[in-house]
Amino acid sequence: MKLTPDLIARAPSYLNALKDRELDLRSHKIPAIENLGVTRDLNDSLDLTDNDIRALSNFPSLPRLKCLLLSNNRIGKIDVQLGQYLPNLTTVVLTNNAITELSDLEGLATCPSLEYLSLLDNPVTKKKYYRSWVVWKLPSVRVLDFQKVKKAERQEAKKLFEGKSGPSALAESIAATKSSTFEPGEGVPLPLKSSVPTLTMTKEDQEKIKAALANATTLDEITKLERALKEGKVPSYLKESKAKRQKLDGSEQGQQEEDEDEEEESQQQDTPME
Repeated sequence: MKLTPDLIARAPSYLNALKDRELDLRSHKIPAIENLGVTRDLNDSLDLTDNDIRALSNFPSLPRLKCLLLSNNRIGKIDVQLGQYLPNLTTVVLTNNAITELSDLEGLATCPSLEYLSLLDNPVTKKKYYRSWVVWKLPSVRVLDFQKVKKAERQEAKKLFEGKSGPSALAESIAATKSSTFEPGEGVPLPLKSSVPTLTMTKEDQEKIKAALANATTLDEITKLERALKEGKVPSYLKESKAKRQKLDGSEQGQQEEDEDEEEESQQQDTPME
């Protein structure tokens, strides 16, 4: 289900235990964050738990928002300018998502007010130097994975990742390691290079895919169409429709030419000989 303005308008909004205004968008199988501008920045907390969100991105400017609850999604990417849109974000719960690399956390480093962060049950937590990296990269965080960050941890992280004239070689190495997944919305491995040339999609084909995307009813269908649009490949069933239309147009043109030939022949027979 898409995060439409209508869904947002129907979602319950209430004062939570912390007396913050919270918007409840749990368990709607939402695939992407969108249309949050209609909230008019009236919420302190946004609950998007138990959805199918692939990327923490596409936020409008929401200066009031302080808390994001995003457990049990598929988030693997974080907007590198997240803090620009959510400058007062203090709490982010990303338990049980798909963040893989330490470098994928770069977007959270742009949030100057971030104090409470949970990344439990993400692949990234199994990485060497995970906790030290987060403590160093996000110095404002005071509680990580429900454990208070200690002064000794900060000192150790500083030794690991700071050199005499800037980031250490280890820090640069970690920052250069990129995730092997697509940009927001895909969450699938990048295709291997092949000798088959990429198809050049015509404007007509693009419009056909966009129309099919607008009429799609399942998440699987939407994902396949979005991938086809990015890769410049026309899905087979759309190709078949186009081929049938071309065949029909060709037969009509052939019939028209045949009629014209018969008419010309008839005119020649009716012309009197001198």
